Amino acid sequence: MRETIEILGKSILVEWTRAAENALNELDSPLLVEMELLFSCLIRKAVRFRPGDVNPDKFVFVTPQMKVRFRPVMTKACRISDLGEGETPLTDFPIKKSSAFVPKYLFIDYQRGKWSGEFQLVEFAQNR
Repeated sequence: MRETIEILGKSILVEWTRAAENALNELDSPLLVEMELLFSCLIRKAVRFRPGDVNPDKFVFVTPQMKVRFRPVMTKACRISDLGEGETPLTDFPIKKSSAFVPKYLFIDYQRGKWSGEFQLVEFAQNR
């Protein structure tokens, strides 16, 4: 499945697998998907699946069961040890022109009871 959405005036192609579509149809409320771009000593991309207590108004509907947002963030201090798989203390990054960093492509899957995703900052021409 695929749908194109717009965030900050930029188009994003969102694709998801049949397994993800089936899992979405089982949800009581929309899945909140966050494309996080971390600016720190390093740059890290991550797709986060947020609980319903996150402000859903900042998200854009892809389908009635999936909402997406782009969130550029930064660490409060640059310590490599903070950049592991755990939760790093983050704050929103006040980019003057954040639309320049909006991803072009987002892929979502659901396997073995877990959501996964990846996003690309450049055009993604390859079909899955």
